[in-house]
Amino acid sequence: MTGGGRTALVLRHDSAIGLGNLGPTLEAHGYEIVIVDAPQADVTALDPLEPDLVVVLGGDEGAYETDRYPYLADEIELLRARIEAERPIFGVCLGAQLLAKTLGADVRKGPRKEVGWLTVDPTEAGSNSPVRHFAGVPTVQWHGDTFDLPDGVVRLATSGQYENQAFAIDEWLLAVQFHPEVTDEIHEDWLRQWGYELPEYGLTVERLREQRATYGPRAQAASAALLGEYLDGLESGRTSRVA
Repeated sequence: MTGGGRTALVLRHDSAIGLGNLGPTLEAHGYEIVIVDAPQADVTALDPLEPDLVVVLGGDEGAYETDRYPYLADEIELLRARIEAERPIFGVCLGAQLLAKTLGADVRKGPRKEVGWLTVDPTEAGSNSPVRHFAGVPTVQWHGDTFDLPDGVVRLATSGQYENQAFAIDEWLLAVQFHPEVTDEIHEDWLRQWGYELPEYGLTVERLREQRATYGPRAQAASAALLGEYLDGLESGRTSRVA
């Protein structure tokens, strides 16, 4: 376990799409968690380089909807400053899309939403990254947007429907399209709020509850392993730079 005294700034876009099981792993690695609700906050007032880690969570917004949601443009500027300084960032779903856009890639609506408990396939590079913990482990997908792979990043995972499921830059930036953060409580909340979408994809609320019971424990363990390995990599990177 790493030492304490670090801060993780969490950019949240919807209270229903929260930090979930990522929180305990951050705390176990000595991070104080500071949650900022981006739609209500003045993101421009945040120091982009002060936090030791920035976590960007999911949301219904599209990363390309900066005119409709001006705070997304402010987040992109914050992320740009961190990327230029090579400061640690972890992005989930919309967070991954915002990172892709910040890095100059096109982000757009996909041909069809990817919804349910589905697997991702680590690439060769991904098999040697924190994403490897999700090999063969179904995880929650609930998104309709996609993005091109930005220049200068490494693709870590794919799926049959969406080619870009995870990417990284060195040890400090990690982005995943899927939802490792989902707890039982978050899952149930999503079913209450967005379960009406499921029949379009041949799914039911009952079927997803069955899948959660079957796959949830493995996905929770994989999530803790993914984030924990990423955080350990940040610490190793800090140590090597100091040395």
